[in-house]
Amino acid sequence: MKRLIVNADDFGLTHGVNRAIIACHERGIVSSTTLMATGARFDEAVALASQMPRLSVGCHVVLVDGSPLLPPSKVRSLLAPGTERFYHSIGEVLQAVALGRFRAEEVEAEASAQFAYLKSAGVSISHFDAHKHTHMFPSILKPLLRAAAAHEIRAVRNPFEAPGGVSFREML
Repeated sequence: MKRLIVNADDFGLTHGVNRAIIACHERGIVSSTTLMATGARFDEAVALASQMPRLSVGCHVVLVDGSPLLPPSKVRSLLAPGTERFYHSIGEVLQAVALGRFRAEEVEAEASAQFAYLKSAGVSISHFDAHKHTHMFPSILKPLLRAAAAHEIRAVRNPFEAPGGVSFREML
């Protein structure tokens, strides 16, 4: 039997996003969501998710358009020059990745911190993806997969349907 999974990103970002995701889940539309560890309404989202046992909750790893969970000095290569924030847009991330600025060990450390933060809040992480699909870049995906494996997260949401697909294990 095939099953359709409808995932809603950005859980924890705002009160309105949280309400919309829960309303769609209650109506049977959304079956899965990804929670932002650095979202302004993270605690609210965790409380709401705890009341929805059938809602699958993953981690929406933030590496763009936000602030790191780790101290900026630990993830300097991921930050826009002269700031303590991630690059603002996916285009800026693409440029930084193309220039080899992102350090894999910093991507892995930040993702690991975000996974640990969700777990410490009582979230059983079903899967992960990344804000604005930054995980579609191999140099970002590989350290994310290592962090996920270390946290026993066995699934990643693929934003694209590739012919034949790629297994999780092939990327490690």
